[in-house]
Amino acid sequence: MRMHKTLRFCVDQLRPYINWIYFFHAWSMNGKPAHEQQALRGDAEKLLSSWQGLYEGRAVFGLFDANSDGDDIVVDGGRIPLLRQQHGGSEPNLCLADFVRPLSMGKKDTIGIFCTTAQVPIVDASSDPYASLLSQTIADRLAEASAELMHLEVRRSYWGYAPHESLPIEDLLSERFQGIRPAVGYPSMPDTSLNFVLDSLIDFSSIGVHLTENGMMRPHASVSGIMLAHPEARYFSLGPIGEDQLEDYARRRGVPTGYIRRFLQANLNDD
Repeated sequence: MRMHKTLRFCVDQLRPYINWIYFFHAWSMNGKPAHEQQALRGDAEKLLSSWQGLYEGRAVFGLFDANSDGDDIVVDGGRIPLLRQQHGGSEPNLCLADFVRPLSMGKKDTIGIFCTTAQVPIVDASSDPYASLLSQTIADRLAEASAELMHLEVRRSYWGYAPHESLPIEDLLSERFQGIRPAVGYPSMPDTSLNFVLDSLIDFSSIGVHLTENGMMRPHASVSGIMLAHPEARYFSLGPIGEDQLEDYARRRGVPTGYIRRFLQANLNDD
């Protein structure tokens, strides 16, 4: 590993990086009248102000020498097996490993692995359902904002592949920078059990994040994934996968096919 670091962000540091579009989406408020959105955001801003100085966002990341080996990313300390698109059509059958220099090229590349969380109090839903949902949705946004700010600092300083990057917040939130940070549980990495692999490499517990037996993170307001710097790296949806890839992926993960099947049920091609 080239670097392992934890970062802490106060609420006011994170506020500019909150994506309010996704906040309103969680409340099914996109497209609603502006005054309704403003009222909801006003309540959220008051909650954020009450948390300032008391609670924080946290991040842990590692930068690793890495190479791709087929559909795996090989790093010091292990392998990160990944899945490839199989549905054909106009898509080029992408795998995230495609954006890492292959072992056959004989030179190391770099990847990042990260986890972020918001260490804030969540109101009990039984006592106040509105305050509970408000605190949870804002916590989720703070965890994502922590990932945004961490990734910015990684690109500029710690990894340093974009030292002169200077983008307005709107461009950052629209991901107009070089590189991507695909998250576990999202379309290109839908298998939440991959968290066990990432956790073994950077130790999520160092920022207070723990995994359930299903690979879900606690606190719920947490994000994990990898960081890739390739200028052509992009997000994609894995789509349906066949039994052949399921079996190959389980073999590369070193676990029974039945174990992996329950994590990828929604992606299995039943044709």
